[in-house]
Amino acid sequence: MMKLTLRNFAYSLVGIIALGALWWIASATFARDLPSPGKTWEESKVYVLQPLEKRGEMDQGIGRMAYYSLTRVAKGFLLAILIGTPLGFLLGSSNTFFRMFDPTIQVLRPISPLAWLPLGLVIFRQSEPAALFTIALCSMWPTVINTMSGVRAMPEDYRNVAKVLQLSRWKTLTKVSIPATIPYIFTGYRLSLGLAWLVIVACEMLTGTPGIGGFLWQEYNSLIYSHILMCILTIGVVGFTLDRLMGIVETRLRVV
Repeated sequence: MMKLTLRNFAYSLVGIIALGALWWIASATFARDLPSPGKTWEESKVYVLQPLEKRGEMDQGIGRMAYYSLTRVAKGFLLAILIGTPLGFLLGSSNTFFRMFDPTIQVLRPISPLAWLPLGLVIFRQSEPAALFTIALCSMWPTVINTMSGVRAMPEDYRNVAKVLQLSRWKTLTKVSIPATIPYIFTGYRLSLGLAWLVIVACEMLTGTPGIGGFLWQEYNSLIYSHILMCILTIGVVGFTLDRLMGIVETRLRVV
């Protein structure tokens, strides 16, 4: 097990080094405006080494800006799963409900956050609730679809046993349906969390609110490319961490 872990780490390290080498070659040859890895670090290290420092509304350490974004993501993601999970159960357990609302869901699902955010601003007239509205609406669909698929994939024997035992609808839901569909549900949660993190960056860029996306957009307008690269790397690292944490939770639940 230890050897496998070390081998995987070595492969990952080689991949990172290769990507860094390509970055350095690009900055030294055909992409002259692209800062090299060394220059990016020199111009951005104050944000990394002082991650919680606050010098101004949009001039803060990378840790503090990531915290702002993660707080919004947590609220929007929680709202998404609170709506998406019961909706998925309804779609999976009722053919009538599925026929009524599946076409509407399939129309709404591919709409970009760049389209939903202006509508949220019209409805709520403030950037914060508009961002939460957009995150929840864009990220809940994987939860809806995976929960629905889990309910539909549940073996018919489970339902028959519940009928033989004369379980109430509530007990059938809590003792049979939910345990049987938990792996599907958490796969949906994992995908929804990834989408929520993608959406928050777009929302902050459009609204200019403090956070990773807002800072990235400000630095783009100021043509400070090294800070843009720092934000991109931070977005990637945080997204990777969130995915792995949710994956660990999903794995533990599958084992249980």
